Amino acid sequence: MGMLALNRLMPLRRDRRRRRRHHRPQIRARSGGLIASTGKRKTSPCQQDDYDGDSQAGKIMRNSIPDLPEDILFRIQSFMSMREAARAACVSRAFLHSWRCHPNLIFNKDTIGLKRNAFGENFHGKIGRILRNHSGISLKTFQLDYSGMCGFDGTSYLDSWLQIALKPEIEELTLFLPETNRQYSFPCSLLSDGVRDSLRYIKLRCCALHPTPELGPLRSLSSMHLLYVSITWAELECLLSNSLALEHLELNHCKGIICLKIPCTLQQLSSLNVVECSGLKVIESKAPNLSSLFVRGSRVNFSLVETLQIKKLDMGRAICDARAKLPSIMPNLETLIIESGHEVVDAPMLPTKFLYLRHLTIHMITGSTISRPYDYFSLVSFIDASPSLETLILNVWRWRCSFIHFVLQSFLIALGLIQAFHPFHGQVTQVRMVHESIFTDSQLRHIPGHRHGHLKSVKITGFSSAKSLVELTCYILNNAVSLECLTLDTIYGPRCDQDKYRRCFPMIDGVLTEAPRGLAAIRTYIEDKVPSTVNLIVLEPCSRCHVRRRG
Repeated sequence: MGMLALNRLMPLRRDRRRRRRHHRPQIRARSGGLIASTGKRKTSPCQQDDYDGDSQAGKIMRNSIPDLPEDILFRIQSFMSMREAARAACVSRAFLHSWRCHPNLIFNKDTIGLKRNAFGENFHGKIGRILRNHSGISLKTFQLDYSGMCGFDGTSYLDSWLQIALKPEIEELTLFLPETNRQYSFPCSLLSDGVRDSLRYIKLRCCALHPTPELGPLRSLSSMHLLYVSITWAELECLLSNSLALEHLELNHCKGIICLKIPCTLQQLSSLNVVECSGLKVIESKAPNLSSLFVRGSRVNFSLVETLQIKKLDMGRAICDARAKLPSIMPNLETLIIESGHEVVDAPMLPTKFLYLRHLTIHMITGSTISRPYDYFSLVSFIDASPSLETLILNVWRWRCSFIHFVLQSFLIALGLIQAFHPFHGQVTQVRMVHESIFTDSQLRHIPGHRHGHLKSVKITGFSSAKSLVELTCYILNNAVSLECLTLDTIYGPRCDQDKYRRCFPMIDGVLTEAPRGLAAIRTYIEDKVPSTVNLIVLEPCSRCHVRRRG
């Protein structure tokens, strides 16, 4: 957007120059407002030494730009990304000064322009030069991402960099460090009065955080993310008691936290994410407006959580347990996401209801290592208990290798279940079909159904010829009178035809072997039951990514 504004200014200036040359041919362009020719440069703008002086910029000037007021130049450059602003500064003295006042500094491999496998000293050398030229400027955003950097040894620089960045008017701070033997201790002393008044967002990774009662109130802090941060519950309690404007809190792999007690003074807290905090046993929350809860990787006791107001729950928990307990402790749920691995007990039929549940997603991980196949037909219990249900998504993942199961869960946790996945390398043990096939016993079970007047969209991924899966699908078609779309995908995971992914999620041989039987089950037992008002979408394995191995 910023570069577009700059490009629009250039034709106007050229028109004015043509008119001036026609009437006053002796007028010369001013030397202070010049811009470079459009020749390509091989180096990154941040790799230039322009930030240390005007001499390099002066050598590449060719044409003049308008003599705009300084505040307009600042405004134009504020719409540019950091990389665009640096490029403009490399070719124009007029933009060089406003670049040195750029309020948003985001340092990572892409913005600095380092090549793959670049070393840390090259990285922090460039950061140091840019920050020295921004000294005395009030930043709004400061992001430093050292993740994946080779030869990282930047802890000796961090204090001085943060001293420059953490000034009044700072709003967002991100410090993303890699895991090293030498843990960096974040200097809470830099959170001065002015910083505490303006800081709205903080994200720290792989460092130690030891706030004290003398910290003082963080009056504007609304979002806090702590990833692999060394902090005790007493220290976190101190931080929370000083963050009364907090709206979102995320704790990820913070092993030092044993219990989490959220006071009623956090009136604005609406979202809490707790991921792989292995030491955490109890969550106590009296925050009156907490409506979204995400819990993964630990068996947390919810008995002390004020849960009546929670509307969205995303958790790793047994399906049977969720069906039995959640309607009574979280009666106002509207969105429920469950991830369950190797389920062994079917969902029970119970009288309790999810009266307000509108969106239900179930991720099931099954395989030949379980003692008995899961009865997918038992999930009717969830459907019948949810009279307001509008969307249902069932993802069936089939693995045998426990290591692959672990890797998959790590991806699900780290990427929020719906983000990009990356292919696994190496061989995966083939999985045999453990469920009874519909082609072995075609006698479908029937139970008295409830008319569902709100269920509009159903998607099942990992669809197979399992009899109980066919029975569940037929039950939905017979009872969901408002159904508009039914999607049956014979594989699972992202596909390459989606914008974010270059390749489909890799499939094990057992899944690819079963896919044709799943397609046959759809044609034989499901297609003729689909009403004309329902859009049936059947997805086969990808012809490009899912070619079976031969030999």
